[in-house]
Amino acid sequence: MIVLKTRQELERMRVAGRMVAEILAILREKVRPGVTTAELDRLAERECRKRKAAPAFKGYGGFPFSICASPNEKVVHGFPNAEPLREGDILSIDFGVLYNGFYGDAALTIPVGEISPQRKRLLEVTERSLAAAIDNMRLDARLGDVSHAVQSCVEPEGFSVVREFVGHGIGRKLHESPQVPNFGLPGQGPKLKAGMVLAIEPMINAGRPGVRILEDGWTAVTVDGKDSAHFEHTVALTENGPEILTRLQD
Repeated sequence: MIVLKTRQELERMRVAGRMVAEILAILREKVRPGVTTAELDRLAERECRKRKAAPAFKGYGGFPFSICASPNEKVVHGFPNAEPLREGDILSIDFGVLYNGFYGDAALTIPVGEISPQRKRLLEVTERSLAAAIDNMRLDARLGDVSHAVQSCVEPEGFSVVREFVGHGIGRKLHESPQVPNFGLPGQGPKLKAGMVLAIEPMINAGRPGVRILEDGWTAVTVDGKDSAHFEHTVALTENGPEILTRLQD
């Protein structure tokens, strides 16, 4: 069942989403060669505690960290570690908070120093596909319109869409109905209505779409060892259209 949020609930989700945006901005500023993802994880948890929020992922399903840190060929759910980031890497950080009973969730892929033109293009196309998906989150559209927007943005550029992991509804639970694939047919799926809140999160590979899970039981990597990028926002559909809850306000 898709849970529609009330105005009061959306206001609480705005607060959680703003916290996610603020903390991701702090993390982004810290990403540079020599920094470790373990340091970033500790920083994220400290910033949560400052705001009297809980890191959404820590302990969720047994996940042991506050952020998912996934460099280069790692797609999602990467474990932070003590290995320093290197010039030219790309780092995907997925992060969420639980505050006042509601979740916020977002992700971005960050260049570490100067990156190659190929990696820069992967990041640009993936971020553009998220924007296209959000633009298609309209009243009385279908969920398939959102999914198709990602696929139709990415595949003509020669990149591929990960099938094994998808976006999701979000609210009082981190993962709610509906699932939000990054591929599909326009005009298909549930009709979009005011009060729906979706975590839309394209995960896009430079090579083939397949992934495999490492021995830690969490970290997903590309089967061909090529790069992957990940961008995500928590987006509410209102009577005035889509509202990105995890974007810093001007």
